[in-house]
Amino acid sequence: MISSRTGDFTAGPGGVWTEEVGVVTGQLTLRTELSDDLSLTLRVQYKDADEWYVIRGGRVRLGDADDLEPVHRLMLGVLDRPEG
Repeated sequence: MISSRTGDFTAGPGGVWTEEVGVVTGQLTLRTELSDDLSLTLRVQYKDADEWYVIRGGRVRLGDADDLEPVHRLMLGVLDRPEG
């Protein structure tokens, strides 16, 4: 793995869909992971929990490793919707 970024957010109504357990809601942490082949994976966990879940549709290949930070910030902005 090249690197990853994490950040906390509050999911909006309807929560965040994950591949493993369906919807997760409430106080969550986003981890945006970038591997050596530029594959990006978005994972969430309940804040301070041990388990991570892949966001449904949260896998993509980037064109450049420098895109990790802007994609992470963008996804935090999209997901952080405590009021809906």
